[in-house]
Amino acid sequence: MKILIVGGGGREHALAWKLSKAKKVKKIYAAPGNPGIAELGTCVNILASDINGLVRFAEEKKIDLTVVGPEVPLALGIVDEFEQKGLRIFGPDKKASRIEADKSFAREFMHRFGIPAPKFQVYDTASGALKYTKTISKYPVVVKASGLAGGKGVFVANTRKAYEKIIDEILVQHHLGEAGKRIVVEEFLTGQETSIFVLTDGTTILYLPSSQDHKKLYDRNRGPNTGGMGAYAPYPTNRRVSSIVEKVIIQPTVLALRDQGMNYRGVLYAGIIITSLGPKVLEFNCRFGDPEAQVILPIIEGDMLEPLLAVADGKLGDVEIKIKNHWSICVVLASGGYPYDYRVGEEIQFKEKLSTKTIVFQAGTKKEDSKLVTASGRVLNIVTTHENLKVAKQKVYSEIKKIHFKGMYFRKDIGNSGMKKMKRKRRK
Repeated sequence: MKILIVGGGGREHALAWKLSKAKKVKKIYAAPGNPGIAELGTCVNILASDINGLVRFAEEKKIDLTVVGPEVPLALGIVDEFEQKGLRIFGPDKKASRIEADKSFAREFMHRFGIPAPKFQVYDTASGALKYTKTISKYPVVVKASGLAGGKGVFVANTRKAYEKIIDEILVQHHLGEAGKRIVVEEFLTGQETSIFVLTDGTTILYLPSSQDHKKLYDRNRGPNTGGMGAYAPYPTNRRVSSIVEKVIIQPTVLALRDQGMNYRGVLYAGIIITSLGPKVLEFNCRFGDPEAQVILPIIEGDMLEPLLAVADGKLGDVEIKIKNHWSICVVLASGGYPYDYRVGEEIQFKEKLSTKTIVFQAGTKKEDSKLVTASGRVLNIVTTHENLKVAKQKVYSEIKKIHFKGMYFRKDIGNSGMKKMKRKRRK
């Protein structure tokens, strides 16, 4: 079979790596791809947002399955266009993708169907959002751009002054453009966060490993939000919490999407916070997480081709997925200055040979004069797996010492929260 992967980041490299192991896969294409993916297949110079170009390419090459990585092409309706041409594709259609692409829609959807979530208000004018300050009894509060902002549209206001500044920047100065035309103001919740991933064809639900992302730039979850500085999997939830997530969040959401006539076939990704009152949904996403895909895929036994095909064909009930009894950990190596101003074009050097068991997923890289150089904020994803999380962490940080580029930055505490949680479990 010939596979087309849409996107060019670390998540798409992980998908290409996993699909390349399937015996039925003959050829992998990626649009636009990256140098790491180029070692597994052929990269084509088509942007992920160029839907017409992707359709033409899939028809010309007779692609058997297209797998969409990022959210933007899904929100633009790539699935609708492919299916109109009779092309098989993995991902929800444009209407169903609103669960991520429009946060105000998502919050109203959750409220309507009783999905546990924070209290919220939606505003499209600064005057309306500022009037809301009269009702705020305590800070902090959370402000989210309703549209897609590349993981950088969430702000926490610790004071009224900070809230007013955020409102001014989004709704008056339009720093986030179209993504910030509407905002969602939510109550601030405390608790451990986890990412829940399921495959669904609209009827059957198949659970993938859970994960915990680390969005803050600095250790101990300090600093600005980023696209993700690392992750580990699985997240160690107890049976009671897992049961609530399954019965009160995931199953009702999939049923409600279907009952609303939405063609949801793909990954449903629920960002959950486990509060003292139980798990609540911080957000829904309509695709694999990044960097969560990089830790989930290595601990799934066998290949992923059959499950993805089954989702696209509406036959997910015919397959099953087995999870290895392993931990997986990913640390993101970022350009200095990320997520703000950062330099690109710095040569990436491997000072020593990495272990054959270490996986490097390239994200923001490119080739210049046969050298691998930095091309974006998040550059490399370094991944290791082991039966013990502590050992997996020791291994990944040992491997990172072998890699260098000017300004290289990474968090030192990825996986710590998981180890602490496991210690508490053992004490009980």
